[in-house]
Amino acid sequence: MEKKVICADLFYLPPIEFFVAIADADQLIIAGDDRYQKQTYRNRAHVRLANKVESLSIPVIGGNKKVHYRDVKIDYKQKWKNIHLRGIRSAYGKAPFFEYFFPYFEAIYEKNIDNLYSLNLELLTLCLKLMKVKTKVSIGTKEEDYSTCEDLRRIIVAKEPFEQRNIYEPYPYVQLFGSDFVPNLSIIDLLFCEGPLANEIISQSKKKK
Repeated sequence: MEKKVICADLFYLPPIEFFVAIADADQLIIAGDDRYQKQTYRNRAHVRLANKVESLSIPVIGGNKKVHYRDVKIDYKQKWKNIHLRGIRSAYGKAPFFEYFFPYFEAIYEKNIDNLYSLNLELLTLCLKLMKVKTKVSIGTKEEDYSTCEDLRRIIVAKEPFEQRNIYEPYPYVQLFGSDFVPNLSIIDLLFCEGPLANEIISQSKKKK
């Protein structure tokens, strides 16, 4: 059987839609040669608090289209790390699987990784490990690397509703706050709330074509 290869952008604690898109891939090629873009999932993730959905955004230094994503530095002069860790604790501290998974995330934040791309790659690798996903991950460094893949680069766009794409059809699971299900939050929402059932829920969330 021919292996399925998917190419995708690298996001910060990606939304569930991203994991639905790569769910059955044998290999995932992460774009490593693109230029940085503002107002994307590259530096922001969404979590659910008691009364609202909160956007966690990482401040960067000089991030613009002239700078390669892999060269973008994180601005640690701003207290974003404390805000994110406190926000995650506030959102999921009472979730069933928080105490099992949170220390792994906290350990990555405590490294104070100065490069946004490197931080996102470590967090993605951790998420795949916790979900026991065996997809092989590699970095694309030239356009030829994407010639034989299903190319999802620039497809999952934060500014557009996920409903416009033919990827993700929300399969509700038990969230910590509220009675109305909020779809397509960061993968940590699903991990902290459902733990080992995360993969099953993702497989149920694939849009029927």
